[in-house]
Amino acid sequence: MATGTPQQLVYGAVLFYFLQSDVFHCQPFSISFQQPSDCGAESYFDISSLSCGKCGPNQVSSKPGLSCLCQTGFRVLSSNGASITCQQCPNSKPGITQDGYGCIRCPDSLGEDGRCQCPRGRILVERDLNGNLLEEATCEICNGGEPAFSAPDPTGTRCVRCDDSFINTSLSCACGAPNILAGGMCFPPNSLPTSVISNVNFAQLALPVPSAWFSNFLYSSAAACLLFSNLTACQTLGNMCVLNMHSSSSLTNDACGLYNTVYRATAPQGVSQDISYWRANLPWLYYGDQPGLASRVLRTDPLPVSFSFKGSNKNTDFELTAAVYTVGGEFTGWKSVGAGNLQLCPDTVARQQATFTFGTAYKQSCVLSVSDLLSGHPEPLFYDVFLVLPQTTEGRRLLAVPSLILNQQFNGQFINQGTNMNNWYLTRRLVLVDTLSGREKNLNTSPRVIRVASDIKIGFQLVPNTQRGQVYPPLITVSYSDILITNPDTQTVSVSFSLEYEMDQNEARIKTDIALGVLGGVAVVHSLLKTASWKRRIASPLIDLQTIMKFLLFYAGDLANVFFVITVGTGLYWLIFFKAQQFVYVLLPLPAQEERFVTYVGCAFALKTLQFIHKLLVQLSVDIFFIDWERPRGKGSKHIEASGDSKNAAAPVSIWRTYFVANEWNEIQTVRKINPTFQVMTVLFLLEVVGFSSLALRDPWSTLQRAPEAYKPPYSLVLRFGLSCALWLCIGLIQVIYFTVFHERFVEDKIRQFVDLCSISNISVLALSHRCFGYYIHGRSVHGHADTNMEEMNTNLKREAENLCGQRGLLPNSDTQTFQISITNRLRGHYDRILEPLSRRHAPSRLVDASANPFEQSTKAYHSMNRFLGSFIDHAHREQDYIVKDKLLFERVVGMEFIEATDKSIFYNDESCSFSDILFYGNEATLLIFDTLFFCVVDLGSQNFILAAVLTYLQQLGFRTICYNVGRRNLANKTLVDKRFLI
Repeated sequence: MATGTPQQLVYGAVLFYFLQSDVFHCQPFSISFQQPSDCGAESYFDISSLSCGKCGPNQVSSKPGLSCLCQTGFRVLSSNGASITCQQCPNSKPGITQDGYGCIRCPDSLGEDGRCQCPRGRILVERDLNGNLLEEATCEICNGGEPAFSAPDPTGTRCVRCDDSFINTSLSCACGAPNILAGGMCFPPNSLPTSVISNVNFAQLALPVPSAWFSNFLYSSAAACLLFSNLTACQTLGNMCVLNMHSSSSLTNDACGLYNTVYRATAPQGVSQDISYWRANLPWLYYGDQPGLASRVLRTDPLPVSFSFKGSNKNTDFELTAAVYTVGGEFTGWKSVGAGNLQLCPDTVARQQATFTFGTAYKQSCVLSVSDLLSGHPEPLFYDVFLVLPQTTEGRRLLAVPSLILNQQFNGQFINQGTNMNNWYLTRRLVLVDTLSGREKNLNTSPRVIRVASDIKIGFQLVPNTQRGQVYPPLITVSYSDILITNPDTQTVSVSFSLEYEMDQNEARIKTDIALGVLGGVAVVHSLLKTASWKRRIASPLIDLQTIMKFLLFYAGDLANVFFVITVGTGLYWLIFFKAQQFVYVLLPLPAQEERFVTYVGCAFALKTLQFIHKLLVQLSVDIFFIDWERPRGKGSKHIEASGDSKNAAAPVSIWRTYFVANEWNEIQTVRKINPTFQVMTVLFLLEVVGFSSLALRDPWSTLQRAPEAYKPPYSLVLRFGLSCALWLCIGLIQVIYFTVFHERFVEDKIRQFVDLCSISNISVLALSHRCFGYYIHGRSVHGHADTNMEEMNTNLKREAENLCGQRGLLPNSDTQTFQISITNRLRGHYDRILEPLSRRHAPSRLVDASANPFEQSTKAYHSMNRFLGSFIDHAHREQDYIVKDKLLFERVVGMEFIEATDKSIFYNDESCSFSDILFYGNEATLLIFDTLFFCVVDLGSQNFILAAVLTYLQQLGFRTICYNVGRRNLANKTLVDKRFLI
């Protein structure tokens, strides 16, 4: 133990040192980062060790920097594949052979690389027929005349037959004057303009770029196509026109001008595929240059195929294929349009397959790096897109799909950016990424500008009034973005690819306008009737500014209902007929076409909000008073402070019954026929959990649950609104039916319970919603007293249940306790005079009696009002009497009283308890529509059902709180009940 302990301490210290030091860190496995450009001229980059190695004596690094070469004047003596040995050539043989292994005398001169060179038109010969190295190289002349017609090949080592253009033009391999040498070919003079415009116009940047590609090959391609009908040259010429956005002008020596020159000159050669716009040997670029051709191409003949969403004839798939060409005019083959060609954005195969499902709106967007585009598209590819038609007895047929290039110009003006189809010029071939034409000096430099197809849209138009799912030929709309290269690593470009399905919306728009006009006219008449009714109820014969404002408020509410009915009907129409159709005969409005619909929804919400606030203000400003019919039962002693004596006086009546009724009224102010919390939670559950929200997607499927990896198209605002409204209104209607038919009959009816409470409490309620119109609840107890003990109360209720006492109604032998009342101006004046001292408390201080006690004023006003209204109900005032009658049916329908109360007030029997019109309960329709619109507007703005549900719930809670608190204050002011007792 004694000897082991120091050893353990030493081992522990060493271990601790290693753990704390960097010995066990990653340094033994790390290397220095080097790349070929770091190695220098006398070193090379060893791809095995990933580091720089030193070249041997008399050696230099190769141009890629991955190996070593002998210096100029040195030959390779030996090589084992990994290293070489160099030896200097003697002065008698200073030249190095082409393979680098021999020394030789040169017949003419040495090049910079130390190898022999021959004059133009000759080839260098270094070995005899057996491969033996000659003492001196020779320069042999190729026979450019007949019959050999030979010339040096590009390497200058052998003679080959020269290009046919030389032979056809000069009968030799020399292109002498006045012939023109261009692009390695020989052309006769005056065949085309000798000078061509090699600039590519990047119109978005207002920047013409002199293109090296155009400069090298434009003239030769046009001449070879015109004179020799060279197929690849013709394709190359067409590609250059495509790179210039098919733009043309009065000039004939730009790319498209030369194409059109060749097009006109080759008319005698006939056409291809019996298509008049497709000239033989030329690519098909245009659909002619006459105005109106676009509408004839796109809207004349439907596709020979019918699309169906359901049933045994279900057909939703279509196929696009493309003939693909290189920039040099070579045909690479047929490619099915899909991932990797027209769609630049990466995506899963399953999602990209949804592109070619008819009726499913497809939208794919992404942001691409310019550096990735430069590396991934060194040369552009060109696409001629066709639609594959169904198999017939004649075999497979292809239908050419036209393109609309939004960047196309004529004489410097964009010609395809308008909405008038007759002004469009349709084209055929398109390119996705052009990193070639923007190269200025030579083809090996980086481009100054690149052009990217940033927005590609394939659109189908439904044939009007079709019942069999017929559509017109599709149209590819392409918009290009010009990008000036500054820093490719940081520059990006947004690209998108989409499919849209469209139908003519003019008929639907006309029907909507007609419905809006007719219903708007009805709303004007209805608002005028309500304004006339309001004028009569406030007893004002004058048409003043207040009247106009009231009319506008009424009209706002009615017009909101008009917009609501139209928008809900429109949403349900598209939801039902689009999702349920078998053969396609309707298609959803495009997002741009939904803007008008969204405007209608916004108008409905704004006007309904105005109506709701107006009704809320009316409810919170109602004049209300509780008439207490209770009378003292005996005498009580009252102490007189001045004399110290006691005096017998009537026993006071308890005020607690009034407080209790006032609290109940305050509570039923926000009672509704539905449960708002249940409403919000149920709608949200159906949309998000059950999956009803999937019905609002822009596809024809009615499935509620989608696979996570499946493509999810964007939502339709029309379907989203229709679905939300349908669910909200259905749940609300079900709740209303439940509360009306079951809950209020067998569980609880708070409105009629309040009427019963008034009768038991011996208190009547007078509520004036207008100056001379309101509601009366007759709560006078048939027992005479309500301020009693429990035993007597139970006895009274038992006698009433056994019909041993009178009925509760205002009239004898009547049960009618609720009335609509139209009072006279005289009665209203007396009512206001009693409350006038209280209203003065809020007047300027100079008009207020400072000695008056506000509590005494309130008490005095309360007793005065109670006595006055009680005597009025008891017909105690001959000059202020009333009659009781029934309303006419038409009066109930239009909501207006035809008889004006002048001499006597009128009490209208009201079995439906319409006093709830000044409560939330009687305005359920307005509240339900307002909540529906609020939910839908938030959802349309945020595309989030959860957020819409949360905000709708908070809105409901907020308005209930406002109504409760402000209504409580109004109740205290109007009933003269102390606010402290309203709890």
